Amino acid sequence: MMTDQLQRFLFDDFDIRGEIANADNSFNEIIKNHDYPLEVANLMGELLVATTLLTAMLKFEGKIAVQLQGDGPLKMVVINADQNLQVRGTARVKGETAGLSFSQLVGNGHMMITISPDDGERYQGIVDLSKDSLSACLENYFDQSEQLPTRVILHADSEGKAQAAGLLIQTLPSTGDNHENDFQHVCALAHTVKADELYELTQEELLHRLYHQETVRLFEKQAIAFKCSCSKDRCLSSLASITPEEILGILNERGAIEMHCEYCASDYRFEVNDLQILLGDTHNQQH
Repeated sequence: MMTDQLQRFLFDDFDIRGEIANADNSFNEIIKNHDYPLEVANLMGELLVATTLLTAMLKFEGKIAVQLQGDGPLKMVVINADQNLQVRGTARVKGETAGLSFSQLVGNGHMMITISPDDGERYQGIVDLSKDSLSACLENYFDQSEQLPTRVILHADSEGKAQAAGLLIQTLPSTGDNHENDFQHVCALAHTVKADELYELTQEELLHRLYHQETVRLFEKQAIAFKCSCSKDRCLSSLASITPEEILGILNERGAIEMHCEYCASDYRFEVNDLQILLGDTHNQQH
């Protein structure tokens, strides 16, 4: 049975690298507690795979977020990942999405790729969503921001069993006379892959089918896993940013403070006894 994982590989005879990812379980965890329309859920699956493929850009401990924002019915969708490939995601939808293409879903907008090292400065790259697929937008991003010709193949299907997988091929700096032809050759073979093959074949089987005539070096697989960082303590920390008087005002009006996580759909409820550490003497003074 396939498990969620990322496999990096390198062509020994070409200056070309690649990655292949499967993320069925993580995809299911991201969408299962939400009522996302089919088209939105499928795009989230593609974005999930794309984000895991982009974690190769993390040469350090930190996080990456890939976010789409536009004026179409899909207002925002984001996938977060860290260097350990722990992922989560959420989307905001307003309007009818049935039967819409990628361009119609997002409308006019942009993609932001934000890299946040645990120690160091944050980097953000932005590219217009001017192409007709997420794959093409990512290829455009690499052309503009990294000057590295890249091909990205993404597939996701949320009907029935959630399935999401993808393949990335990227050129490396090269002085070889035939490098451009070699890259086109490798990409042409990659584009013969079918969605079912990405979903069902092991990564070794798929790479053998595509590149059995080439020498491909495989690196150690990395596990991909859904993990939401929300918790009761984090909610309390966010409540600590408002004054005790404001907290008491909400409690008096509503009886409790309720907080909802947009990522995993967990709900947290705080009554006055849960908030004594934040209220201090304020509560006693008002009673």
